[in-house]
Amino acid sequence: ENQTFALPGDPVVRAEAASSDDDPDTTPAPTEIPAAQLPKPEPWDGISRVNVLVMGLDYRDWEAGEVPRTDTMILLTLDPLNKTAGMVSIPRDLWVSIPGFESNKINTAYYLGEVYNLPGGGAGLAVRTVEELLGVPIQYFAQIDFQAFVDFIDHIEGVRLNIEEPIVLDRRGKGNTVTLEPGVITLPG
Repeated sequence: ENQTFALPGDPVVRAEAASSDDDPDTTPAPTEIPAAQLPKPEPWDGISRVNVLVMGLDYRDWEAGEVPRTDTMILLTLDPLNKTAGMVSIPRDLWVSIPGFESNKINTAYYLGEVYNLPGGGAGLAVRTVEELLGVPIQYFAQIDFQAFVDFIDHIEGVRLNIEEPIVLDRRGKGNTVTLEPGVITLPG
């Protein structure tokens, strides 16, 4: 058994494997896909570690009328006993084994789950892919787009920053340069 990270929890091991001699530049065809649904999480006991896969979907795909891929994947782990949390950002172009398919970029797992209407959809296949990659169980997922992120930041009334030196932000487009001066500021979504 191979594990990429030594995170607490039971490793997730599935016996499924897929390979094909098809052209690697095309969307892989599914092999034998298990019919199991994503398990419904048991009620949280208040003391167990909780792992959440946060997926930001690529809005450009939606705008084009296509099934989205994940643009961002972050595994968030919460330990209520020690009152700690950790995050692992998963690079969108990471080459991984996708259960039931050939190896591909991890951001295609969501797409494949949606296109082939798998149990749990795109989120289900993305969760299973990350579980197998990292060897940790994932109890929950959050699927968001950029506007949901903006709304969340606004909901918590912005992000407070203590700026020690001036920071120049040069956003895309002409005339959008902004300088943040030293001091405590609150940035909205």
